[in-house]
Amino acid sequence: MSDQPVVEIDAVTVTLGDVTALRTVSADLEAGRLVGLIGPNGAGKTTLLRTITAAVTPDAGSVRIEGESIAGLSSRAVSRRVAVVPQDPTLSFAFDVREIVAMGRTPYTNRFGGGDRADADAVTAAMERTDVSRFADRPITDVSGGERQRVLLARAIAQDTPVLLLDEPTASLDVNHRIRTFGLVRELVADGRTVVAAIHDLGLAARFCDELLLLSDGRQIARGSPADVLTPARIEAAYGATAVVTTNPVTGTPTVTALPDRPAADGRIHVLGLGRTAVGAMYRLRVAGYEVSVGPVPAGSTLAQSASQFGCSVTTTPAFGTPPPGTLTSVETALKAADLTVLAGNVDLAGSLDLPSLLGSDAPIVCVGDYPPIAEGVHRVDTTIDDLVAAVRSEQSEADEHPGVRASD
Repeated sequence: MSDQPVVEIDAVTVTLGDVTALRTVSADLEAGRLVGLIGPNGAGKTTLLRTITAAVTPDAGSVRIEGESIAGLSSRAVSRRVAVVPQDPTLSFAFDVREIVAMGRTPYTNRFGGGDRADADAVTAAMERTDVSRFADRPITDVSGGERQRVLLARAIAQDTPVLLLDEPTASLDVNHRIRTFGLVRELVADGRTVVAAIHDLGLAARFCDELLLLSDGRQIARGSPADVLTPARIEAAYGATAVVTTNPVTGTPTVTALPDRPAADGRIHVLGLGRTAVGAMYRLRVAGYEVSVGPVPAGSTLAQSASQFGCSVTTTPAFGTPPPGTLTSVETALKAADLTVLAGNVDLAGSLDLPSLLGSDAPIVCVGDYPPIAEGVHRVDTTIDDLVAAVRSEQSEADEHPGVRASD
């Protein structure tokens, strides 16, 4: 295999009307790689794909495929190098599925048609690979959206090009068809094809792509592995959204959670607990805009990792063994600095803390779920995970209205 990239995009700038759609975008794309184009609407993803196919001529820069500039190639020659699966699979003419797939062989047939045996074999193989052979004689207008997308992918496979471009190939598909489509694309990549796909779903992009190219306002923000590109800072730069990036426990790939654009809540909350309940409490409070501290929690636990990813202050202890000296002191400092304490899920160290002395006998503790008794003389408010934020705000409001005074339980 040659060391030369299959696709070379060199400082491409494209102006459409009075809008600069791409600004000096560069990338070298190798064989056997799935490259995801990500970014908000209007970022330039589709324009970049159209530039690679020579449908759009750049104002500056160049695109080369297998070392040849596409600017000097005929449309037929480009079609032997690049196949495209469009975003909108709408086909208004009732061609049979087999006829649609056979259109992928057009770059190889003469102007009068009449493909040879090799063309017929390529069409049959493409239909079998995409599982559309069973409705080969059915009009394309009579198949479902998911089936139609597979037909268009079969047409691109039959075209037998080194480069395959996909423009939002799963935008109108259900979850099952999305996974099946990308599974098939990964098979094509394993065969050595270079695949470039504009993808809206960041989770799918992270799961299936070898690398990502992040665009925003026509500019290249970042390029690299999904883990390198999908960072909170880069997501904010491209999408203007605050996001948390975690690791999917099943796939091991990045998962992006966008946070609501809300004004920061006033106050600091300390979450004392373990397990899923504590993770849920931390998440809801953080999304609501509170400054949150957490601990003590075992190092490497889901709560410790999630808290760090959400920008929370975390006090950790070894997963096994005795907590090191100073752990209690760190937790006590965090509790004193907090405006409110939330207990969520059981935690052994809670029994070692003198909460009334640390917090004051009139300081409320909001307990999520069936938390066991903790200490006498502490104002306890029981709530559920769904009502946690409302309970915290209620306690804050009462404290503001009656500073230093609380009714006894």
